[in-house]
Amino acid sequence: MVKILDTINSPQDLKKIKKGDLPFLAQEIRTEIINTISKNGGHLASSLGVVDLTIAIHYVFNSPEDKIIWDVGHQAYAHKIITGRREKFETIRMHNGLSGFPKIEESCYDSFGVGHASTSISAALGFTVSRDLKNEEHKVVAIIGDGSMTGGLAFEGLQNAGHLKKDMLVILNDNEMFISQKVGAVAGYFAKLLTAGMTRKFEEKVIKTVSRFHGFGASFRKLLKRAKVMLFPGMLFEEMGFTYFGPVQGHNIDSLTVILENIKGMKGPILLHVVTKKGKGYFPAENDPIKFHGVGNFNVQTGTSEKKQVVTYTKVFSDTLVKLAQTDEKITAITAAMPEGTGLDKFAKKFPERYFDVGIAEGHAVTFAAAQAAAGLKPICAIYSTFMQRAIDNIIHDVALQKLPVIFALDRAGLVGEDGGTHHGAFDLSYLNFIPNLVIMSPADENELQHMLKTALSSRKPCAIRYPRGEGLGVKLDKSPHILQIGKGVILKEGEDICFLAIGNHVTTCMQAAELLAAKNIKASVVNMRFLKPLDVKLIKEIFSKIKKFITVEENSLIGGFGEVVKAILCGTGAIVESLGLPDKFIEHGNLKILREKCGLTAENIVQKALEIF
Repeated sequence: MVKILDTINSPQDLKKIKKGDLPFLAQEIRTEIINTISKNGGHLASSLGVVDLTIAIHYVFNSPEDKIIWDVGHQAYAHKIITGRREKFETIRMHNGLSGFPKIEESCYDSFGVGHASTSISAALGFTVSRDLKNEEHKVVAIIGDGSMTGGLAFEGLQNAGHLKKDMLVILNDNEMFISQKVGAVAGYFAKLLTAGMTRKFEEKVIKTVSRFHGFGASFRKLLKRAKVMLFPGMLFEEMGFTYFGPVQGHNIDSLTVILENIKGMKGPILLHVVTKKGKGYFPAENDPIKFHGVGNFNVQTGTSEKKQVVTYTKVFSDTLVKLAQTDEKITAITAAMPEGTGLDKFAKKFPERYFDVGIAEGHAVTFAAAQAAAGLKPICAIYSTFMQRAIDNIIHDVALQKLPVIFALDRAGLVGEDGGTHHGAFDLSYLNFIPNLVIMSPADENELQHMLKTALSSRKPCAIRYPRGEGLGVKLDKSPHILQIGKGVILKEGEDICFLAIGNHVTTCMQAAELLAAKNIKASVVNMRFLKPLDVKLIKEIFSKIKKFITVEENSLIGGFGEVVKAILCGTGAIVESLGLPDKFIEHGNLKILREKCGLTAENIVQKALEIF
């Protein structure tokens, strides 16, 4: 039997399908997503929840002429399948395969690239203004959800769009991660009624009639608006200049297409509130949408995944923080909508009154932490490296300038693999290094991570600890964390021919390279620098008195990173300094081993560079 999905190679093909068959198509798309992500890993629950809405949008609107703009983008799997990428969908998140997020260079149907949150409304408004300036006729649709409406940028876009009164549609995909309102048949019915032509014409006729009475028309218009606001839960959006409809059921494709058709011709900024179920159509994901938000390989029948044998950096951070917080009531923990990803879920269960999830609002999280520190608390602000980029001004203005002892725990530092360019923590050493008063450290392994957390808490200084995603090295953990000497590196291996200066997770890589060189009768020193700021300049100069050849290794952009600092210190001394790190480009998605080989960050790459120097 031929699948409906086999006939869909573009949104134009979708429009040929009978409406009654669209729910069957949705089921086929969900099966395709589940089977693929079970092998490749990815963002499952969010994508399953938006399948019906995606079908309805492409059924009503005419992409790529009409601009469809996704927020975060991890819920765009169905969009990729419908827009001619089904044959390549099995390659999603694989090296040289489809990206897990919308990318302009991947398809003309991806109007705007995205991987971070809360950008869609601002982007949609930009497309809308461009359309009107060029006298074009197409529609612009932004789909925002999965907590993205908690980000301040979303509201900046909303207020500007409401002020400009441009024709655009914002769809709020409420999958119970933001508003969580219950949706009944009555609300859906009234949304249909309010968007229907007859109702709008009746409203306009009433206003026109009342306007004939001097001084009463404007007052009545306000009264009518207030009545709508009281009847329907969209007061905030109405006050910001949007016409609000909803909430409506997000899994009834027939109803959604009717509402979207009605809205399509309306003027001004419109917000449609659609309620969906995260993980829809796959019971394990419906039952545990947090676990299946971002998932690795799993068994489709059972929903179970292979348990990792080696402890992760995130777990070590989590366990250490809880241990330290048991004896220090001043410790608080703050995250920006990522409690599980940062490991703060354990802290939240143990110390709920000291745990704060501020939503997707990284800038607020930092300033919020700064004020806690000013008041005498010891806040730990745990945010992914790539997302902390959104709060640089807050780090400078609210933390470092005032020398407030906030600790930034930057998970996912360096390459993160299959999530790609929007998620690699490629720049944190660079964007933190230029900030005064900030201690910057990076552990060589998971054991050193626990000591660095203890060190940061004891320092009473602004501190950043950056550590990689995933499994540690499997080293033995000390029973209790201890304090390290700030700004002090440690020599792990002595040699007189060349010196490897490493920071973070490539200290071990350098040790492996030194062993390979030993087989070639080249003796290499290996130094775990531990701290970028303050850097152990004294140690580097002591080594220079004996060795003149250096290779620096870091999993960070070479521009502005650790290697540049070392080169500046040794500049003019006659030392030969080569640096290995991430090149001046955005690194694609793919398996970590492949990416590190391409970036020259393997033991073999280090050996090759050392031989070139010789």
